[in-house]
Amino acid sequence: MKKEEKIRLGISIGDLNGIGSEVVLKTFEDARMLDFCTPVIFASVKILSYLKKQYKNQASLHGIDKTSQILDGKINVLNVWKENVGISFGKEDEKIGSYAIQSLKAATNALKDDEIDVLVTAPINKRSIQSEAFNFPGHTDYLDQELEGNSLMFMITDDLKVGLLTDHVAIKDIAETITPELIEQKVNTIHQSLKQDFGISKPKIAVLGINPHSGDNGVIGKEDENILKPTIHKINESGKLVYGPYAADSFFGSDNYKAFDAVVASYHDQGLIPFKTLSFGKGVNYTAGLNKVRTSPDHGTAFEIAGKNQADNSSFKEAVFSALTIFKNRKEYAELTKNSLKKQPRKPQNKQNQTA
Repeated sequence: MKKEEKIRLGISIGDLNGIGSEVVLKTFEDARMLDFCTPVIFASVKILSYLKKQYKNQASLHGIDKTSQILDGKINVLNVWKENVGISFGKEDEKIGSYAIQSLKAATNALKDDEIDVLVTAPINKRSIQSEAFNFPGHTDYLDQELEGNSLMFMITDDLKVGLLTDHVAIKDIAETITPELIEQKVNTIHQSLKQDFGISKPKIAVLGINPHSGDNGVIGKEDENILKPTIHKINESGKLVYGPYAADSFFGSDNYKAFDAVVASYHDQGLIPFKTLSFGKGVNYTAGLNKVRTSPDHGTAFEIAGKNQADNSSFKEAVFSALTIFKNRKEYAELTKNSLKKQPRKPQNKQNQTA
């Protein structure tokens, strides 16, 4: 019997002046993690060996120069660069940002070429990554360009899932960004993700209002009445269980969210403040809607504690397990649905019942 191949889990190293490398090394210092997947860190074995000493970490690294050298049972470090890198923990540095992007691009290319199966991204600093060669607000926008599908920021735990209509959009631009087409696209992406990525056959989805009190019947803005409500009604007509808009200020405190499989927030802070309040350290940022699986922890670079060996790797570990679970769920869903419309052959009649 052929031994089942381990899932190859690619990791982009993020900002080396932050806590990304620390949470990666802490996660895979536990040798039991290698029973679940084969990690491939896109960075430099030289810099990670230096950081191991900094954190007094016991992880055993296996340096490689190409994906054909990946070994199961090892923490593979693919050398994206080989030169020395000057680390200044807690500092915003464009040079360090350029290494974060080198890592991300190499990992994304390996993902596109099926050399790795899933991608987990360590945190980046959104300002230090900006350059003529990379002009994206963050991971999600870059991956949306590089991969197939329409990306959606989906914050997930076992008990709470929050998707965003708009993510890295300035407050002043939110109302004009939210259109019926955008609402339909994002809700449909969440609905499909709940089915194929999380195994929920008949998802129930709540939509939060754009304005305070969902506009109070047009008293506080017209967007909820004129855009959100008619679009939700149209989605309902297609058979999806989508409800709202709900006033965002009381939705989470009243535990109303527990009646739904996912919640759709209109903008970044409307969804992420309650999500992180309820789930910080256990949450995962999942990019739904794409043809490949990417997750990341629910925190940033945490420059204030970088290099002090104080970072909690719980969210990064959850991101790893979420990526593995979603990958397996997708394979199962594809298997179950690929022949669902294919007509089954008719069973042969019993010869005793046949007549001449």
